[in-house]
Amino acid sequence: MANKKKPPSIDEWLKEAKADPAALKVGMFLVHNGIVRQTPKAKVRQGLDDGSLVKRMYFSYDASKVDEAIAETYKMDGIFYVKVWLNEGWLEIGDDIMYVLVGGDIRPHVVAALQFLVEKIKTECVTEIEEKA
Repeated sequence: MANKKKPPSIDEWLKEAKADPAALKVGMFLVHNGIVRQTPKAKVRQGLDDGSLVKRMYFSYDASKVDEAIAETYKMDGIFYVKVWLNEGWLEIGDDIMYVLVGGDIRPHVVAALQFLVEKIKTECVTEIEEKA
């Protein structure tokens, strides 16, 4: 069973991204930080409330699928920088699940790419098992 990882420094990520040769084409960066919440996914996504709360969550991912999702994101209009960090193992409420950084030319392109990549990761690349309290 995997142990959870130490989250990255977003300041360091941005410093690294701005030093990349592709940064000359970048007009904005967006960061997504997903965290473990107490409210079950079924309640927030489908409105199904069984009265339970999440105690912790087991999180894992398929690295090759994540790499494919990143490669697809790079093919989107105006996207020049992508970085993803995913945690793993048993995560507690408030623990970081993922960080995603996307850099591109203009806001509409970057917003669309971030939405695309996070959705792809969440629906095709990861396994999340909520343990209820």
